[in-house]
Amino acid sequence: MYEGMLAETVVMRGYDGDVVNAYFARPLGPGPYPGMVLINHAPGWDEWYREATRRFAHHGYIALSPNIFYRLGHGSPEDVAAKARASGGVADDQVVGDASGAREFLSALPTSSGKVGVFGTCSGARQAYLAACRTKGFSAAVDCWGGRVVMSPHELNPKNPIAPIDYTKDLSCPLLGLFGEEDPAPSPQQVAQHEEALKKFGKDYEFHTYPKAGHGFFYYDRPMYRQEQAVDGWKKVFAFLEKNLREQGSS
Repeated sequence: MYEGMLAETVVMRGYDGDVVNAYFARPLGPGPYPGMVLINHAPGWDEWYREATRRFAHHGYIALSPNIFYRLGHGSPEDVAAKARASGGVADDQVVGDASGAREFLSALPTSSGKVGVFGTCSGARQAYLAACRTKGFSAAVDCWGGRVVMSPHELNPKNPIAPIDYTKDLSCPLLGLFGEEDPAPSPQQVAQHEEALKKFGKDYEFHTYPKAGHGFFYYDRPMYRQEQAVDGWKKVFAFLEKNLREQGSS
C-alpha cells in the first residue's frame, strides 16, 4: 500500500482573527481523517513539536501545531521562548482562541472526518485542558504532565485569571492524563486533586502516573527522558485517540 505524508508551514486564523503560522502534517490520501491540534510547550514551537506533529500524521491524523508565540516575533525557538517567559507567558484567552482557530482549520479540510482532538505537554497540556473546557468541538484531549492546572490564589494573574481546574465542570470531551511520579509540577497531590474534580463532575477520563519518571519524560533529547515510560505513554495516547476519534459512536 502506498504511504506518504505532506508536512509544511501554513497560516490560519487564531485569537481575535489574527493570522498565525502553524506547522501542518497530513497523510497523502483521501481520508477521511480525524484531526489533532498540538499546543507547544514553554520551550517553544520547536523541533520536538514538529516531530510530534508528523508522528500524528504517520498514525493517520491531520495534525496542526499553531505557533502560540507568533505574536512575539520570529527567531529561534529558544529566543522566542525567552521572550515569552520575560513577558509572563501567553494569555489564556489568546491560546484558547488559537486552539479554536486550529480546530476550525482542520474541520474545514475536505479530508477531515469532523472529529478533532487536542494535545499538549507541560504548559501546552494546561492550555489543551483549558481549550477542551472553555470551547465546544473537541472530541478528545491529551494532557501530558500539565502544570498549573491546579493553581494557588497567589499564582493567578491577568493572563491566567482562573485556574484551569475551576473549569472542570465544563470539560466537553474525554481526557487522557499522563504524569510522572517524581514531577513537582504537577505534583502527585495536584494530579489527585485534579482527578477528584473530574470525578465530582462525572467526567470521562483516564489518568496514568509513571514511577521513576518526572516532568517531560517524552523528551528524548533531554536528561528527563525515560524510554520505557515514554514508549508506553505514546501507546496509551494512540489507543485513547483510536477509541475517541475513530471508533463508531464515540463522542
